Amino acid sequence: MHGTQVVVTGLGAITPLGADVASTWDALLAGKSGIRGGVLRSHEDVGLPDIVAGTMAVDPAESLLAVQARRLDRSQQAALAAAAEAWADASAPEVDPDRLAAAIGTGIGGVRTLLKEDDALEAAGARRVSPRTVPMLMPNAAAALISIEFGARAGAYTPVSACSSGAEAIALGARLIRAGEADVVIAGGTEAAITPITVAGFVQAQALSRHTVEPASASRPFAADRSGFVLSEGAAVVVLESAEHAAARHARVHAVLAGAGIAADAHHITAPAADGSGQISAMRKALAQAGLAPEQISHINVHATGTPIGDIAEARAIGEVFGRTTVTAPKAALGHLFGAAGAIEALIAILSVEHGVIPPTRNLTAAGIAPDIDLDVVTERRDVPQNAVLSNSFGFGGQNVSLIVTGARPSPTGSR
Repeated sequence: MHGTQVVVTGLGAITPLGADVASTWDALLAGKSGIRGGVLRSHEDVGLPDIVAGTMAVDPAESLLAVQARRLDRSQQAALAAAAEAWADASAPEVDPDRLAAAIGTGIGGVRTLLKEDDALEAAGARRVSPRTVPMLMPNAAAALISIEFGARAGAYTPVSACSSGAEAIALGARLIRAGEADVVIAGGTEAAITPITVAGFVQAQALSRHTVEPASASRPFAADRSGFVLSEGAAVVVLESAEHAAARHARVHAVLAGAGIAADAHHITAPAADGSGQISAMRKALAQAGLAPEQISHINVHATGTPIGDIAEARAIGEVFGRTTVTAPKAALGHLFGAAGAIEALIAILSVEHGVIPPTRNLTAAGIAPDIDLDVVTERRDVPQNAVLSNSFGFGGQNVSLIVTGARPSPTGSR
């Protein structure tokens, strides 16, 4: 590994599976689903089909003061809730504000606010539009709010790279620490975009799963009968620190963020490059930064959304770098959290390393795996030491991010 070691000392999340990290992790290991039916039924008049989606297990506004919640978009509420949990999990580190940064990615930002205020404008005129509209809809608001909440003056960054946004924010956080620009970074992703316009756009693009009769079985990565993804919402945040800073305060370390690779396909706005070049490059860059060989990766936490084209493209890219290897696909249980997906899946990879377990891939048996997917897909929980886990996140625009987390050394005496 090159340069300053970056460790993870705090975890926070709010997802379709749970209100926090513990409940999300327990539900994932138990093979539960966070996908629900009956979403957006009130919009049948505009031609939307019955939608299944992964709505957050709890309302993020419940963790905030009522006056604060009213001034925030749902995506911002989720980010603050996850950040508060992560900061507490890290034992609220004492850090110079000029050495503390925030990096929170999102794919879309405050689209719910935009739609709501546009409705108000159309129905009652400009005087009914909230003066807080712009700060509630702007994509950088979540990072800005977290920087304000925790006094992070080393920068508030907002990667906007579709489905890879959350992972890119974590990679950026690690870069800031390795570059000596920060000692601690609050990093992750957030999204709350289950709205008529986003759903309609994905429906028209034929990207959403058509298996809607039983919501829990709608998301089917790598299955022979997969038909698309399930849109979800939520947030995940990690606290990153330089190993030196964490050791000085005797912090508990969940894992080491050993490598991050970022690459672009430079090919197509939605379709991955046919040769997998961008995905292959991101994985190889992450391996190089971590100083690991492909055979040293215990398993891969795949991007796999359940689309016919995307899953096979990723499987081929993985095969090029790793050969036939072990993978798991969390989106089968969580759905696709879009801009938050990379962050929650990085968090899952961290927990896999910390606890020595590979979560199962729902809605899949060995017999049901697509014949052109030559991977060892974990369909039942496996309790086995995980020395290093790679997590993939690939987004529209051909933006690819791979993160590698490894096990942490024993915490210093006196750590929690």
